[in-house]
Amino acid sequence: MSVPDYMQCAEDHQTVLVVVQPVGIVPEDQFFKIYKRIASVSQVSIRDSQRLLYIRYRHHYLPENNEWGDFQTHRKVVGLISITTCASAKEWPQTAERFHGQKEVYSSTLYDSRLLVFGLQGEITEQQRTDVAFYPNFEECSDVEKRVEDFVESIFIVLESKRLDRATDKSGDKIPLLCVPFEKKDFVGLDTDSRHYKKRCQGRMRKHVGDLCLQAGMLQDALVHYHMAVELLRGVNDFLWLGAALEGLCSASVIFHYPGGTAGKTAGRKPSISQPADAGKRHRPGALTANGISADTSTEIGRAKNCLSPEDIIEKYKEAISYYGKYKNAGVIELEACVKAVRVLAIQKRAREASEFLQNAVYINLGQLSEEEKIQRYSILSELYELIGFHRKSAFFKRVAAMQCVAPTIPEPGWRACYKLLLETLPGYSLSLDPKDFSKGRRGQLEGPKYCFTYSGPLIFFLFGALTLIEKKEVTQSLENYTSKCPGGMEVITLPDGLKLPPVPFTKLPIVRSVRLLNLPVSLRPHKVKGLLGQNMSTASPFIYSPIIMHNRGEERCKKIDFQWVQGDVCEVQLMVYNPMPYELRVENMGLLTSGVEFESLPAALSLPAESGLYPVTLVGVPRTAGNITVNGYHTSVFGVTSDCLLEGLVGVKTGGCLVEVIPSLPRLQLSTSLPRSAHTAQPMSKEELSSTVSVQLFNGEMQQLTITLENIGSEGIETLELTSKTVSTKEKVFGEFLSWELEDALSHLPLKPGQAVTLAVSIKVKLDFSGQENLLQDLNDDGISVTGLPISSPLRQVLKPRPETKPVSSESGKAEYSHIKVNKQNPL
Repeated sequence: MSVPDYMQCAEDHQTVLVVVQPVGIVPEDQFFKIYKRIASVSQVSIRDSQRLLYIRYRHHYLPENNEWGDFQTHRKVVGLISITTCASAKEWPQTAERFHGQKEVYSSTLYDSRLLVFGLQGEITEQQRTDVAFYPNFEECSDVEKRVEDFVESIFIVLESKRLDRATDKSGDKIPLLCVPFEKKDFVGLDTDSRHYKKRCQGRMRKHVGDLCLQAGMLQDALVHYHMAVELLRGVNDFLWLGAALEGLCSASVIFHYPGGTAGKTAGRKPSISQPADAGKRHRPGALTANGISADTSTEIGRAKNCLSPEDIIEKYKEAISYYGKYKNAGVIELEACVKAVRVLAIQKRAREASEFLQNAVYINLGQLSEEEKIQRYSILSELYELIGFHRKSAFFKRVAAMQCVAPTIPEPGWRACYKLLLETLPGYSLSLDPKDFSKGRRGQLEGPKYCFTYSGPLIFFLFGALTLIEKKEVTQSLENYTSKCPGGMEVITLPDGLKLPPVPFTKLPIVRSVRLLNLPVSLRPHKVKGLLGQNMSTASPFIYSPIIMHNRGEERCKKIDFQWVQGDVCEVQLMVYNPMPYELRVENMGLLTSGVEFESLPAALSLPAESGLYPVTLVGVPRTAGNITVNGYHTSVFGVTSDCLLEGLVGVKTGGCLVEVIPSLPRLQLSTSLPRSAHTAQPMSKEELSSTVSVQLFNGEMQQLTITLENIGSEGIETLELTSKTVSTKEKVFGEFLSWELEDALSHLPLKPGQAVTLAVSIKVKLDFSGQENLLQDLNDDGISVTGLPISSPLRQVLKPRPETKPVSSESGKAEYSHIKVNKQNPL
């Protein structure tokens, strides 16, 4: 044998092999439709007997494997079912001839055969033949399963007769020597009358009878024969057949202990209530009772003195495999025995010992294997490692199988099969193509450029620290080549087999370390006025003490910031980023991702130096509607790949909150005066005030005109204008009225529409009383008799009722007072 059956399991030793093949031209879909129905008859309860016959079906079987039927009878083709189509009576003779020719291939081992003919009608179909069944078409064939059951019963009759014939001890009769194909030349010229030769013949025949008993449903008898064969064969050092006898003993014991089978859930047996006993009063181990509950097998094991314990089963498998290893031509037998042992150990939850058998299977030399056979071998090894829980080892062999699909020796590489196998390796290596699963930290075109950036993303993400400088450059250069042919984006890619590949954001090109929302410039910040319209604007909430501090990074990001943005004003978000690549990184398009309000992002183009360290980047945008806005992340375009990078998927990013309130658009007022600006800038008395300081020098009694221009540079109209004055003096007991104005002309221009301006004249008159101030003149020597540093300030965006009248001048000692101009809207915030 050169081709192993990797699906072999211990319970297959009690099955009979039936080959189902087409004769002539049969549509493939119709053939497999009938094959599936035939294969559904996997076990048959024999009439007038309390035994079950298990059947194993194959639609392809090498004749050379059939030559090993004497060594292990479950390898022998004992049944043949042929499927053919025949349109007319003229074609029937040729069809019948083909059927007979097919039977000749397995004639040395065949017990019985059947031919299913579809499409033929007429006198020929009325002939009563046991080996041929006629059907008008592939749909009208309701009794296929019944005919298969009858066919299986006929096989059982032949099997039972052979078992009885060979099990009978005929004294004086010469027992033939059973051989495997490569042994025949070694026994030419041997003394057939020697005691050693006769014991060898007896041991091999006893093992053969054990196989027949196991197939015929006589488990206890099979165990007895296997034990006798082991003793006989061990005495003559017939190691190959001794290994077979030990493996038969293991198989019978596995069937006893695990009646549900070892092939897994998909191929496992279905225990039936009608499962009979072995023979007479001997109950079949593991059979179900009438109420459907599995019987207690502990007493059965006690009676079955020849049955191996679960631990002994593995020891005997090891011994059998060691004997097979002595023969170069028994590599397939050795490999299949390893696979069977692994399946048993998987049920026993002994993964480490199972891995030892698999490791042995890897090094078994089967000679020159075809590329397809190599792929199959590595794939099965992968599945077996998966079965015992060795996921990483399973992924390794699956990857080897994938690489074998595109080996240089293959004329037409199987890129699609390679691609499918590589996808299946990802879970074993704890890799994922879904960015949500990113929890840890060959170039080749499989399905086209559109898939390449999907895999380059995880490559850069997971292995960035392990890539050399040259590898980093190669990966990014190849990525740029692919995206030049097919731009990469954030769309989901659906593969031909239905698997969906989620988008992979490039969160490490560049790497973001912090995100901070910036307040508006001082001149544009909105301020709430306390006591507005008699209402208390305090938003204090009741204090609730809790000893449990729930610290959640997601909650930090959703925390509302204590300042506001304004609809229509440019807002800024500062990111601290760095370039980890060993060369300059170009980010062609970087902008903000937001939710909550309509937001116009103004993208930026960056050029970060190689390994730049932390580098500040300010992203800007304009909110177009009012409400609460959340900065969810940012988008980039790097190497031709567009990525949406969400903050919740970034690790180690610091942020003080990404939720801010956007209030409706507010007026914007620009103030200018006719006086020169002062070199001394006074600090505002409160955060609601913005100061503009001008300088003028006057003598006592002198008067000068100050022109103030107010221009609406915003998008909202200004409806209210209020002007008040306060006197500032650092000297005690200095009083007088300095400012006077008329607002009627200015108020007549209200409301002030966007782009319009209004001017008003303010008279500055110095009037000081020096009586009773002995040291005042000396104190004023620095400035003469002048007042300098007159501030004009404007608390923007306040809502107050207009007060056109002038406020009386206060002369209270120690108070600092300013002149004010207030511009407001009617509606409160």
